[in-house]
Amino acid sequence: MSLVDRHCTFCDLIQGAGEASICYEDSDAVAFMDIQPVNAGHVLVVPRRHFEKLDDVPAELAMHLFRVATKLVPAVKTVANAEGMNIVVNSGSAAGQDEPHYHVHVIPRTTNDGFDIPLPFAGSSMPDRTLLDATAVRIMTALRDPMGALRDSVDRTPATGDRRRAVA
Repeated sequence: MSLVDRHCTFCDLIQGAGEASICYEDSDAVAFMDIQPVNAGHVLVVPRRHFEKLDDVPAELAMHLFRVATKLVPAVKTVANAEGMNIVVNSGSAAGQDEPHYHVHVIPRTTNDGFDIPLPFAGSSMPDRTLLDATAVRIMTALRDPMGALRDSVDRTPATGDRRRAVA
């Protein structure tokens, strides 16, 4: 089942239709305790409006969510007696996103806690520099392509989250 076909539990929590242990909220964001934490103190920072993936979230809101996450880090680190922190976004099913509502994980870490995000990835090999350079050029070109930006520009309706083409 794709993320888009799933019911949004986070929207229910934000609207008060479920139990959530909220540790931060403002007009645009809510942060609550993860019910399947990596470690005690694991927090999820979510936008109040429904957006499925990172590329759906308006840039200013995405930046705000990361500001909230960075504000939470010292408090979570102290409360959880953590030695380190992971700030993680899984955007899309292929990246491990399991809820159809964009969110930022704030994960307190301790040595030998058993959780791992192995980077560099053992299954990858170091590509030739010419391949890295060619990929970098393709990314720079895509960033500068005004038609590509127009093609990718979408608006989401707050009530339904439906995608609509932006009108120039």
